[in-house]
Amino acid sequence: MFCLLFFVLMAHTAYGEVSYSFPEEMKRGFVIGNIAKDLGLDVNRLSSRKARIDTEGNRKRYCDINLNTGELIVAERIDREEISGKKASCVIKNEFVLENPLELHHFILNIEDINDNSPQFKESVIKFEIRESAGKGSSYLLEEAYDADIGRNAVQSYTLQNNEHFILNVLTRANGRKYGQLVLNKELDREEQTEVTLILTAVDGGTPPRSGTVAIHVTVLDANDNHISISCPWCCTGRVCCCCILYDMVTFVHLVILIYLFVYFFLEGLDADMGGALRFNVSFLTFLMFYLTLQIKLVCLF
Repeated sequence: MFCLLFFVLMAHTAYGEVSYSFPEEMKRGFVIGNIAKDLGLDVNRLSSRKARIDTEGNRKRYCDINLNTGELIVAERIDREEISGKKASCVIKNEFVLENPLELHHFILNIEDINDNSPQFKESVIKFEIRESAGKGSSYLLEEAYDADIGRNAVQSYTLQNNEHFILNVLTRANGRKYGQLVLNKELDREEQTEVTLILTAVDGGTPPRSGTVAIHVTVLDANDNHISISCPWCCTGRVCCCCILYDMVTFVHLVILIYLFVYFFLEGLDADMGGALRFNVSFLTFLMFYLTLQIKLVCLF
């Protein structure tokens, strides 16, 4: 019976909720609102009725009451991201209690986001390895920047440092978050440039806007896109040409003739008598003259 009477008493002394909205990170003593006036209470009786603020769920008490004025004031610095993370709303529920007679008023603090965080990337450098054979239009997904703030204060855009090879494509996910793609706009050539370093910047929509940067390091991988080149001493092109091929052919034929004549005259001289030996010497001289003449003509030709 006593419990039933207590419940009825509480039901008659519990009132509707009052809510207040204000930005996060406000200093201690900041006036949130006058709860005594909003509830129609007598300010002069707040002290005698032992007015106080209780928090629901044993949470930290972020506000207090000025018993002389009836104003709610900030008691502890409020970090919206610490309390609610990335949730769209940040609500702190409190109770305003008075005694003699006992009264209980629920009120809510709606904490508004301010642009107090800058976009950040998980890594300090984003690394890619791209073959020089990659075609124009090839795209590469970039790491998304993280911003603890919400709404317009979160990341709204990305910008890429001006460069010769890449452009940036900014896309939006289903949840509204922005991310970027690195798009190849001009083919890479490892023989000209082995590495490319760029700066990616993430910008939020706050006033003033905040930004964060990350380096993009591209290593250009080799592709088998060059022919073997042999320098030609007679041409200004520095490439294999017809004179090189002709020179190789003449040299090969020359070598075959040289071997043939040497073997022929040498074997013939082995079977000869004294007259044959003389003939061998004359033949060898003839062979030597032929060789020198061919060399002179070859030099004149090239």
